[in-house]
Amino acid sequence: MPELPEVETTRRAIAPYIEGNTITGVFVRNAGLRLPVPAELPTILSGQKVTRIDRRGKYLLFRFVDGTLILHLGMSGSLGIVPGTRPAGKHDHLDILFADGTSLRFNDPRRFGLVLWTDGNPLLHEPLAKLGPEPLEAGFDDAYLFRKSRRRKVAVKQFIMDSHVLVGVGNIYASEALFRVGIRPDRPAGELSAVDCRRLVMAIREVLQSAIAEGGTTIRNFRVGEGQTGYFAIQLKVYGRAGLPCPTCKTTIIMQRQGNRSTYFCPHCQH
Repeated sequence: MPELPEVETTRRAIAPYIEGNTITGVFVRNAGLRLPVPAELPTILSGQKVTRIDRRGKYLLFRFVDGTLILHLGMSGSLGIVPGTRPAGKHDHLDILFADGTSLRFNDPRRFGLVLWTDGNPLLHEPLAKLGPEPLEAGFDDAYLFRKSRRRKVAVKQFIMDSHVLVGVGNIYASEALFRVGIRPDRPAGELSAVDCRRLVMAIREVLQSAIAEGGTTIRNFRVGEGQTGYFAIQLKVYGRAGLPCPTCKTTIIMQRQGNRSTYFCPHCQH
């Protein structure tokens, strides 16, 4: 699944092409995503200019004078800037056509993405209204994490992946951040000390910033802009490395199922 760095990388890649650009048409080939694509979307967007593209968690917000298009990439979605005349592929469900002849194309093999429209405040729109703070902004700090973790029995990895606690930290980067600070992913969140929280906040920020700088993680169908992929995968220390030696102590990295997700950690370095 595309995580925060992939979504932010996607935003940065497509923004120069479409901010300030005028939409000439919207072609919906398959409206059957996680929720149906609004039938009136072509009428709403045609003739409108994209004023800017923001991100909230893993959601992209396409801003217009009269409202906001909310897009979530789902489990396997990707966006690409392509010539408007390029034939669509099997999983190319939606094209937004622009006055300069280009098209923003949404591809989603598993069809778990979302394309929504609101003419109100998008931050108050479901499903954004109950999201926690952004990990790279001021609202997320050690005092907040320590306070939220008190008396919580849930495993720390699932805790930091909870979008009501913190947005945008998915399976890959949760595993990597916990390895950096030497915390086992199945340790109860309520056992985190104030020092643990301070170190974990720093690790989450560092791993996300590094991934964004490298263009995200090369995994599954992730692509941005005109098709380039991310390169953070070469820096992963534990994720996807079950059976390989820990880069720090050479102990064999373990994979176990946790919350229906594959969790990777070093049993020696993390406790």
